[in-house]
Amino acid sequence: MQPLLPALALMFNALVWGLSWWPLRALGQHGLHALWATALIYSFSLLCLLLARPGAARAFWSHPPLWLLAAAAGLTNVGFNWAVTVGDVVRVVLLFYLMPAWSVLLAWPLLGEKPTGGALLRLALALTGVAVVLKTGDTPWPVPESLADGLALLGGFSFALTNILLLRLNRFPAPSRVLAMFAGGALMSTLTAATGMAHGLVTAPPAPAAPWLAMALGLSLTFLLGNLCLQYGASRLAAQTTALVMLSEVVFASVSSVVGGSAQLSARTLLGGALIVLAAGWSAWPARPGPREPA
Repeated sequence: MQPLLPALALMFNALVWGLSWWPLRALGQHGLHALWATALIYSFSLLCLLLARPGAARAFWSHPPLWLLAAAAGLTNVGFNWAVTVGDVVRVVLLFYLMPAWSVLLAWPLLGEKPTGGALLRLALALTGVAVVLKTGDTPWPVPESLADGLALLGGFSFALTNILLLRLNRFPAPSRVLAMFAGGALMSTLTAATGMAHGLVTAPPAPAAPWLAMALGLSLTFLLGNLCLQYGASRLAAQTTALVMLSEVVFASVSSVVGGSAQLSARTLLGGALIVLAAGWSAWPARPGPREPA
């Protein structure tokens, strides 16, 4: 099988996520908060899936473990999509890509995969990078200093949990797992938006208007296409290859946000980001096969 087309499909998905900050911020200028936009995007995708695979809903409701997958996938979108609209995009994406470090910690209790020495070294490398990114002259310890920092870390942790659960729940039909992720994105963003609105953190959705509705529909179609590309590419390439290609999201987000004036590349961010990306790339790099036993 030629790997070019699956790799291009994955890169398109990475491009969609890497540039998602721009349409989400544009919708925000029309008065639609990122959480309400996320709710619309995933409700649209959920509706399309239910029309195409109506039986997936029955499988989802009859298997409670899929509900945890829905919650994890939903929180991933809540954290990332909200963070890129209120924070420095490069900083948010780098903190989100601490995901491989969270995977090391979660795989032990959930999958029984005890971390190797190499995994612990990657974890230390990623955490060092995060400490460099978060540390400022005003704080004695490298702690999240803004809502965006906390949301990015939440999104990365939830993304790692989502990937772990996809492996743990691979005995369930694929359509029901995809439906769980779409349902989680719609439900968790709606609940978080409603809660945030009650506490004055999220604005109410604006009255329907053609400009922002058209933009939201276009974004929904783009996200749906990106997800289909992810399903296509990830099912045809090795997991390590998929992870390496998806790291291109960091490049897309960084270049576009710096050019668009939504991020700043300080020396601290560059150094910490290099450590985080190195750890992520190391975790995705195929392991060298050991020596063969003599016949």
